[in-house]
Amino acid sequence: MSQKDTSVQDQLKTYYGKRLKRSEDLQTDVACYKTCTPLSKSAADAMRLIHPEVTQRYFGCGLVVPESLERCHVLDLGSGSGRDCYILSKLVGPNGHVTGVDMTDELIQLSRKYISYHQEKFGYKETNTEFIQGYIEKLGEAGIQYNKFDVLVSNCVICLCPDKKAVFAEAYRALKEGGEMYFSDMYASEPVDEKLKEDSVLWGEGLAGALYWKDLISLVKELGFSTPYLVSASHIEIQKAELLRKTGDVKYASGTYRFFKLPFCGTDERALVTYKGTVTDHQEKLTFDSVHTFEKDKTVAVDGELALVLKISRFAPHFIVQPAECKVPVKDGAQQYCHLNPFQLADKLGSSIQKCSKTQKDGPCEDQTEATRKCVETKS
Repeated sequence: MSQKDTSVQDQLKTYYGKRLKRSEDLQTDVACYKTCTPLSKSAADAMRLIHPEVTQRYFGCGLVVPESLERCHVLDLGSGSGRDCYILSKLVGPNGHVTGVDMTDELIQLSRKYISYHQEKFGYKETNTEFIQGYIEKLGEAGIQYNKFDVLVSNCVICLCPDKKAVFAEAYRALKEGGEMYFSDMYASEPVDEKLKEDSVLWGEGLAGALYWKDLISLVKELGFSTPYLVSASHIEIQKAELLRKTGDVKYASGTYRFFKLPFCGTDERALVTYKGTVTDHQEKLTFDSVHTFEKDKTVAVDGELALVLKISRFAPHFIVQPAECKVPVKDGAQQYCHLNPFQLADKLGSSIQKCSKTQKDGPCEDQTEATRKCVETKS
């Protein structure tokens, strides 16, 4: 890790560990209005059981609750106050396990404080949650076992990391074959100027370190992951004049992506897949990403890479996968990269995250979209 990267991390430790005491302290309100991915009933029920202090110190920018988590081993990269870990610990059940990793001492101490509280709330005989202090760029050094986890999640943390490639490389090592990385983060419409990366506030708010969305695709594929799948997205509208002046023409969006560790690259062999309707809370249909929604007992064609994902991941018990003739068209050309643009999807959905001046302390921005308002109301 370079001296510059270490300096950035030290600044972020201070920013999140000492300066910020609650989500409302973020200067740009990135955590106030999340990407509007609907919560499943099970996730919503779990969220209501989370201790108020854990929720108060939550700084994420999206939802990181993928489907079919029963019995899974889950790793949360940048677990913060532990809010997402505790939701996930309820969903994996007593036979699953959740590990949170964070570099900030104050947040690790806070998250550990409520392990017994949530164990009792969930009615578990033993805890299934642990929190480890360490850097997500160096999971091995933190004691995280490689080739162990079914799912990795992260919630608006990778934009805070100077070395993105190291994060995704460690994520690849930590996952089992067939495992998934499912995460929400901030993205830039173009490569961010190096001068912005010298501003500690812009780093702390995720703006300086936001990855250009096209670079995400090339980076994770270079490391051996599948092509990413874009689940949801919202525009991020910067309201504060000082921040607008600094960021200039760069636009920002919040996006949730998922991708998988496959034994080999996807092929061109089409397949016919049928969803059985057996995923909890998704009996009638399973929305896999912004392109693919699988209805119960309805057979559809997918490309070879997605077919492989459904055959070897934790989704395998929920699908029937059969070979298809080459002439069978793939639904919507799913692997074309235009479908992976979070700005394009945000336009389509009409959703927006407001990054407001902190003069508005009593409630959400007045001009937020109706979709975002409903999302906030649903989760409060």
